[in-house]
Amino acid sequence: MFAAERRQLILEMVRANGAVSLRELARVVQTSEVTVRRDVRALEAEGLLDRRHGGAVLPGGFTRESGFPQKSHLATAEKTAIADVAAGLVEEGEAIVVGAGTTTQELARRLARVPGLTVVTNSLLVAQALAHANRVEVVMTGGTLRGSNYALVGSGAEQSLQGLRVSRAFLSGSGLTAERGLSTSNMLSASVDRALVQAAAEVVVLADHTKLGSDTMFQTVPTDLITRLVTDEPPAHEDRAATELQALADQGVQIAVAGAGNGPASAETSPSGRQVRRDMPLPGQRRTRGGAPGKPGGQPLRGAAVLPEQGAGPGQGQQDRARVADLRRR
Repeated sequence: MFAAERRQLILEMVRANGAVSLRELARVVQTSEVTVRRDVRALEAEGLLDRRHGGAVLPGGFTRESGFPQKSHLATAEKTAIADVAAGLVEEGEAIVVGAGTTTQELARRLARVPGLTVVTNSLLVAQALAHANRVEVVMTGGTLRGSNYALVGSGAEQSLQGLRVSRAFLSGSGLTAERGLSTSNMLSASVDRALVQAAAEVVVLADHTKLGSDTMFQTVPTDLITRLVTDEPPAHEDRAATELQALADQGVQIAVAGAGNGPASAETSPSGRQVRRDMPLPGQRRTRGGAPGKPGGQPLRGAAVLPEQGAGPGQGQQDRARVADLRRR
């Protein structure tokens, strides 16, 4: 294949998927990753795409949403750890909303063990994960099926959420920044997610480190409405993710970082048997819109430590920021 043909094919793949790894590009064009990296660099010089660590994305920093088959194979271990921690936030007898996404699907699998739970969702994947949970009631929104992520969207979905009030909303998305909050690449999905947020007293965002610092076209949850972020620990070389975590914490988002743990002194075992780091979350004043019913101010995460609120004692803010600085150095 000539270089021009390779580059055209690479460009078509990135436009179709939003983001593609170098390994996948090399497999499709049947050449080495070294050659593909050179092609990607040339296409970036022409402004046709942007390079990212290990891959290429659409130009301008706004990534397109990948389909379910692609997303289901990305950061699977991280999503599992995040779901373990998020499930610890849910108590028996609660009513919650759960949005669409592969991470929220992992959460739903764990919620099947919570008795007396009511889950409102627009996701067929979430509903499927809870279909055989005898003690969990599942309420589906109306709407039109969006096949790429198996979610119900449109005016029917939004209208079915009017007048609803639950304790918490669990949402995922395509990108998360301190400047714009949670965002997604599809207008219809963003509109339904905003309706889910309006129904909840607290908003919990589930996002692995690959989404931190990424911005997409449609804002779903502004930063000042995000109560908590559950994420995984960014790798040592991911400075952008660590910087974004600090910025989110500075704006008052409570952050819990899930992972494999670094020994008994810094981790505890979650109900599922995985270990969860205890030297995070980051500092920040938790914000709720009324709190969960019967729980003014809400409940802390079970299975992950939550740092004291502002005013917990002199010097607490400096100690918390030292934890953040230590994470970024690692």
